[in-house]
Amino acid sequence: MNLKEVKEGIKVGIPIALGYFAVSVAFGVSSVQSGVPFWGATLISLTNLTSAGQKAGVDVMAAGGSIFLIVLTTLIINMRYFLMGVSMSQKVEEKMPMWKRLLIAFGITDEIYAMSMSRSTHLTGSYMAGLIIPPIFGWTGGTLVGSVATGFMPSILAEAMGIALYGMFIAVIVPPSRRNGNVLLGVISAVILSVAFTYAPVLQIFSEWSVIIITVLVSAFMATFFPVKEGADNE
Repeated sequence: MNLKEVKEGIKVGIPIALGYFAVSVAFGVSSVQSGVPFWGATLISLTNLTSAGQKAGVDVMAAGGSIFLIVLTTLIINMRYFLMGVSMSQKVEEKMPMWKRLLIAFGITDEIYAMSMSRSTHLTGSYMAGLIIPPIFGWTGGTLVGSVATGFMPSILAEAMGIALYGMFIAVIVPPSRRNGNVLLGVISAVILSVAFTYAPVLQIFSEWSVIIITVLVSAFMATFFPVKEGADNE
């Protein structure tokens, strides 16, 4: 264990952890409001580390969906991590054993991936440990605080905190939508389909599968008609 590289990773990971703490408080509140006990919400965050996937999974649970549907929904939403893992595997040091690679794969998130790939040198186990551990504590700790605090909050405040999680998702998609017309088109397409599955009587029978169907349809549409050109700047 190289303590210098661990400290370097921690220095990068702490800001991510602070951001995760704030967001996961809202997830904890939302989960308890959906009927998940505080320890269940905390365990979900500790073992998943994915905001969109966790939120979708809890929503399916709250709606009474099957385990198969929960697995399929989170699999599709989190499928991007497969590509991130393949990309990062090319940058880790060659001598890194498989068990360390698997632990790093567990800790991959959008932010951790971005900071890892921006490092000019190879990714070592020590550096990745320092980078990943603080966000795990931040995400899990925030969920615990939010889920426990829900029982002491006025109902109106708890409902407002639940909405905060959606605010984070909006904050994620707005900047790239303003820069890239194709991203904006994809977002608008997803919104239109979501509204249709919510209010159209014919589509409401597929409401439990709406997240999966919308994800697949919009992704296929954008990949077919608006593919990302190799070498283009598509932030």
